[in-house]
Amino acid sequence: MPQLDILALDAEPASALLPELAELLHACVHDGASIHFVLPFSVEQAAAFWRDKTLPGVAGGGRVLLAALLDGRLAGSAQLDCDTPPNQPHRAEVCKLLVHPDCRRQGIARALMAELENQARWRGRSLLTLDTASGDKAEPLYRSLGYQEAGRIPGYAWDGRGEKLQATTLMYKTL
Repeated sequence: MPQLDILALDAEPASALLPELAELLHACVHDGASIHFVLPFSVEQAAAFWRDKTLPGVAGGGRVLLAALLDGRLAGSAQLDCDTPPNQPHRAEVCKLLVHPDCRRQGIARALMAELENQARWRGRSLLTLDTASGDKAEPLYRSLGYQEAGRIPGYAWDGRGEKLQATTLMYKTL
């Protein structure tokens, strides 16, 4: 059975994994994941996302970055945004749950979500929120983990091909 390790990365180890993180994001977007990017989408754009958007938050302590290593290879990642306003210190947002298309259906997303919840509890967070493309394959996963639908927003974002606007489902879980 393959060995799955879930690690919380500080900025330095995350920087060292930048090429692998970029490849992961690139592969997921090209596989149709609705995670804020539109084709065409290059590996360089993926690297810029991690370098410019994610790593500063990790370095500043407001963002948790998890890496899922399957037999030592990066197979997935997830983020927890804890950089909330002063009136929301109890809340965090689940962001960018990614599993490489070659590694799906092995419990990696579920393991990443479980560790995100542990990280949230450790930081005193009792409410998690997220959004996902309505009807996306991730929606049933979130429901199975106890997330509840707060509502849907029609025409929220372009699909990954930039062809049509799609709705998003807002979800939450009380820990």
